[in-house]
Amino acid sequence: MNFHQYYPIDVVNGEGTRCTMFVAGCEHQCRGCYNQTTWSLYSGQVFDKIIEDRIISDLNDTRILRKGLSLSGGDPLHPSNVATILALVQRVRQECKGKDIWLWTGYQLATLSDSQKLVVELVDVLIDGKFEQELADCSLPWRGSTNQIVHRLSIKSINT
Repeated sequence: MNFHQYYPIDVVNGEGTRCTMFVAGCEHQCRGCYNQTTWSLYSGQVFDKIIEDRIISDLNDTRILRKGLSLSGGDPLHPSNVATILALVQRVRQECKGKDIWLWTGYQLATLSDSQKLVVELVDVLIDGKFEQELADCSLPWRGSTNQIVHRLSIKSINT
């Protein structure tokens, strides 16, 4: 998996101060997407153990308290990204006690594959649905168009 940007301190993509990563790869290619540079799976830089360890370290840093991790893109649930994202969210659950996970995807919750569902089972907040330019509304919290849904999920937390 590749990623485009990692922000160790972010207050825009989810509630509270967070760590945020934008992954590469999106097959939806929504008209009006603000992040078109992330569409190619091969763009950005390789996600490796170094960046994964940094995310875990940043989430556990007591000098700057982060509420959790936000994953966007591109699309973290792109079939080519799912295995790496699953390993990352599992590690966050195991090593970052009390942290939440937010994830943005163009896929809809009701139509996820079994492997995508494995990731979502470990996510606290899922924002789903393609961005639709004709439904765009910049006043919406956490999403760009009115068709997108913010799901606050009940998870069996291995985090507490």
